[in-house]
Amino acid sequence: MTAFVSTRTGGLCQYTRIGGRRAYHRDMHPSQLEAEFGHIDIYLFDQLLRGRIRPGMTILDAGCGAGRNLIYFLRHSANDGYRVYGVDSDPKAIAAVRRLAASASPLLDSQHFQAEPVESISLPDGFADFVISSAVLHFAAEDAHFAAMLESCWRVLKPGGIFFSRLASSIGIEDQVRVIQGRRCHLPDGSERYLVDEPLLYQWTARLGGELIDPLKTTVMRSQRSMTTWVMQKPRRAE
Repeated sequence: MTAFVSTRTGGLCQYTRIGGRRAYHRDMHPSQLEAEFGHIDIYLFDQLLRGRIRPGMTILDAGCGAGRNLIYFLRHSANDGYRVYGVDSDPKAIAAVRRLAASASPLLDSQHFQAEPVESISLPDGFADFVISSAVLHFAAEDAHFAAMLESCWRVLKPGGIFFSRLASSIGIEDQVRVIQGRRCHLPDGSERYLVDEPLLYQWTARLGGELIDPLKTTVMRSQRSMTTWVMQKPRRAE
């Protein structure tokens, strides 16, 4: 298993875990990080560093865009056995992520990436070990659309699998947003988003039968927007 640990110099040291012991290879300077990881979401990177995205897992990026969160997994799909999939409603984004995959992982089937809405993922039930939903759910038009996207992601997640989401919220900026209709709001940065709050995320966690494996974490960019990280684990099947 190839993984990384932070060093005193601010870089990363790459190592292989063998029989519970670490065999260290090299100190990775910060300048090398972009080549290795691309512009990965920092909170998704945290999940990787903590060992929640392990070699051999099937990873689905639901709303993958051009694949910015998939570069590391594509680069290591052959050696570490990551099985990487992505869906996005934009055909141009899928064309871009297929080009990325062809470069980073030439043996990977381009059909792993499909142009389809997140609410209509065509993969079978219980398919993925880890589902990524980074800056996607806040594009919901209204409550039913949000529910359809979320339930689609949850359906394709394996029992015991992890759902990772980063999405816009009203947390910490409640007095700075202007409601358009329902949860669709105008943000101080000029954008319009479907905004969640803590009660809604707790309600959905309970409704899905999920378990929060991290506390909700919110980053407030004052006078701009607020982004919340929501990480749930799906219950394992009863023995």
